[in-house]
Amino acid sequence: MTFTLGTMVVGFLLLAGRLVMIQGIAADRYVDVGESQRVRSVVLPAERGAIFDRNGYDLALTVGQSTVTADPRSVQDPLATAQALAPILGDKVGDLQDRLTKESSFVYLARKIDDATAQKVKDLALAGIDVIDEPERFLPAGDLASPLLGRVGLDNEGLSGLEGQFEKRLAGKPGKMTLEKDPDGRAIPGGLRQSRPSARGDDLVLTIDRSMQHETERALAAEIVTAKAKGGMAIVMETRTGEVLALANLATDPKSGAPRPADKNMALTNVYEPGSVNKMITISGALEEGVVRPQDELSVPGTIKVADHVFKEHDPHPVENWSITEVMANSSNVGSIMIGQKLGKDRIDRYLRAYGFGQKTGLAFPGESSGILLDPRKWSGTSIGTVPIGQGVAVTGMQMLAAYNTVANGGEYVAPKLVKATVGGDGRPQPTPASDRRRVISARTSQQVTAMLSEVVRVGTGKLAAIDGYTVAGKTGTARKPLEGARGYQEGAYVSSFAGFVPAERPELSAIVILDEPTPIFGGIVAAPVFAAVSRYGLRQFRIPPPPPATPPAAAGVPEASPEGAQGVGEAGGEEIPATPVPGQNPATGPAPANPSPGTAPNPAANPVPTTLPPANRPKPAA
Repeated sequence: MTFTLGTMVVGFLLLAGRLVMIQGIAADRYVDVGESQRVRSVVLPAERGAIFDRNGYDLALTVGQSTVTADPRSVQDPLATAQALAPILGDKVGDLQDRLTKESSFVYLARKIDDATAQKVKDLALAGIDVIDEPERFLPAGDLASPLLGRVGLDNEGLSGLEGQFEKRLAGKPGKMTLEKDPDGRAIPGGLRQSRPSARGDDLVLTIDRSMQHETERALAAEIVTAKAKGGMAIVMETRTGEVLALANLATDPKSGAPRPADKNMALTNVYEPGSVNKMITISGALEEGVVRPQDELSVPGTIKVADHVFKEHDPHPVENWSITEVMANSSNVGSIMIGQKLGKDRIDRYLRAYGFGQKTGLAFPGESSGILLDPRKWSGTSIGTVPIGQGVAVTGMQMLAAYNTVANGGEYVAPKLVKATVGGDGRPQPTPASDRRRVISARTSQQVTAMLSEVVRVGTGKLAAIDGYTVAGKTGTARKPLEGARGYQEGAYVSSFAGFVPAERPELSAIVILDEPTPIFGGIVAAPVFAAVSRYGLRQFRIPPPPPATPPAAAGVPEASPEGAQGVGEAGGEEIPATPVPGQNPATGPAPANPSPGTAPNPAANPVPTTLPPANRPKPAA
């Protein structure tokens, strides 16, 4: 009895001591443990900003998508729970069970599922299992302009394109909610709730016109199919502002053979040797320097030897007395080389750089290439023959279009522009700065070059770029593709192009079309018609009237030439393609294969950023 009583007293004292420790000395620690099991913190994702075209139409926005999550600490029977969820989520029981037994308060079970699947999970009412809304990127226009827009990851972070470039502005700032949950993981009504709201990301308003983009992709896709090309790209630009109205990048699907969006924005990331479209730069530099005049005549033979290589025209001819205008209209290799020799390598290099070659455009687009332009001190003996005709130099499509847009702007270079404005939380657009400008050639030289380029379309190799009622100025190009990782050129592989602007008398639209390995190979046959199609649409879309009837700014005495490739002949009078690879010349690799809105203003420049975006077009926050 004495032993039993003593034992009870000792036990009571131990219990009392334990209670004193719990309630006093260790109280804070046990409170913390209790709260850690009861209080949960939930990250509130920020809604990603939307991307609009120039008229406020959605190109990319964020919607709510259902995601299944679990709090393993609140799951009562991991195996039974996994068995119930596996057939609904299409997952293995073992994999789900592994996640449901993790030492964690939060795990994903299935992300961004359809509404029907989400409802089936909700109907199970399983302890520790939640269905939450998660932001998902949605492209209302499908694949339209997708290589330009770029991609986002599973967590809605920008990975490429404009989504990646403007990640910090688009992403916004996540918020946080702290709340109490019962042992089954359900929120306790009236329990602790603290919240820091998320901040929505800024919107982007692009210079792109949705309708113009759609038509450009459609026309390019149709020609890729017709010409059996590996791919292509096309850009349409508002002449005065440098604002890009459409930018298409298409590649041929190797399985289906149909055009699809390219994996990247090749018009900015890939380079190609431009071929004869580069002759405009050679000739404009010579005119600006006073080396030649439009009416000057050259005795142009059918071949010319430069160092150890003989360059020749594709269409053999005897010695011809051609004016400088005729050299351009006939796309004469030999004549262009002769003009380049008069200008000299240092001045050729200076004008190439003044037109923007060898440097990025300033768009800061991810992966943008500077192109390849060798220092003239590193030129080989044949470079004075290759560079004037667009071989031995590599450019992006955007660089070449910006060069032609310089002539269209009276000799003033205008940097390309893709983003018209950003829109903050107040819904008011903040216009981006105007494009940088610099003078490259005089207005007089610009007029002379424009007249020559008009002759290319009127009577030369670019006839298929003509548009009824309008004077088109432009130049065809057909260039061999360099070997990858080796010297020389690929056999039978060509890049074909057309670059120009319209109306020639008062340019409003500038455009370039580039096709990778088409059949036939000539730019005047495959690229010029696409230029005409997209430009014709743009003239109508932006209500650009034809200028008053007037005599075209043509040089007298220019004979007509058939379009490139007609009756098996290349660019009339003198081809754009070196007959054989130039020894030792391979400064660039060829382009990788390239992808198939309504404006109401008289011209794109007259379509200012709206003071507020149309409410109907602003995306609703994800639930």
